[in-house]
Amino acid sequence: MNNYQSFLDLFLKHLEEYRSHLNSKSPKELYEPENYILSLGGKRLRPLLALIACDLFDKDPKLALNSALSVELFHNFSLIHDDILDAAPLRRNKETVHEKWNTNIAILSGDVMLVKAKQVLEHYDFKEFKKLNILINKTAIEVCEGQQHDMNFESMDNVHVTNYIDMITNKTAVLLGCSLKMGAINANAKEEDQTNLYAFGKHLGVAFQLMDDLLDAFATDQKKFGKQIGGDIMANKKTFLFLKAQELASEKQNKELLKLMKTKDPQKKVEGVLTIYDTLNIKKICQQEADVHTLQAIDFLNKVNGNASKKENLKKYAKELLNRQA
Repeated sequence: MNNYQSFLDLFLKHLEEYRSHLNSKSPKELYEPENYILSLGGKRLRPLLALIACDLFDKDPKLALNSALSVELFHNFSLIHDDILDAAPLRRNKETVHEKWNTNIAILSGDVMLVKAKQVLEHYDFKEFKKLNILINKTAIEVCEGQQHDMNFESMDNVHVTNYIDMITNKTAVLLGCSLKMGAINANAKEEDQTNLYAFGKHLGVAFQLMDDLLDAFATDQKKFGKQIGGDIMANKKTFLFLKAQELASEKQNKELLKLMKTKDPQKKVEGVLTIYDTLNIKKICQQEADVHTLQAIDFLNKVNGNASKKENLKKYAKELLNRQA
């Protein structure tokens, strides 16, 4: 991360400039929640990737600052709405927007962030804006499609692991690909390099989400993880871990899994499901699947005609991201 601290500082300064006027805007119920969620921190992974991608082609990362702001606004808009859909009480160890205000305010505040995510791209000239706007619109649709598939899975009995990978590709991974491609567009990189960098981000995003699923079940430090541990199990989410367990489980274990899904006691549910996961070695299998996508991501990055030493730094950073502990 030290290699990119200057990029992160650059973006945080840009974000602070953007946020500086939000709480003085009216109506305050619309803008204060936006400022609140943007203040909660996080890795700022997506905006950082936009700056890294621009720099990869030896162009000034400042060229990608508004692309970086765009993906950060879009990401946080999606978090506000996802937290409503998931009835999540915590986001980065703080109250979610709908808990701190109410659901109606959260929906509307999220809506305005989506509009602003596109509006900040108007700082670019028309040709560049058009490319960026097409990309963010395509990504937004894919994210919504992924979210709908995720909700559909809740009432479906026959969901396969491949369906899940497709879902998280849209819901999570395409935004990482989008962030990198936007930075490459700002750098005026060749189309082939933009495409390969997008694919790198997409596979990295799948691996990242698989590790997030793993931590949701197996993290030991909720404060460090930033979300409710076992939240996916409590919500009966059909994650990679759950679907793989169903695939490998005996008839008796599958009956127990289905019984646990109906259990009202959250502690009993989480403990019971984790016991089955441990028996089936699901944690290791999930890690292995994440490793497969990590290797695919690196293969695409190797094809990018960028600065060689900067590509190596990006590879190291990607591997650091996937070695999270909590």
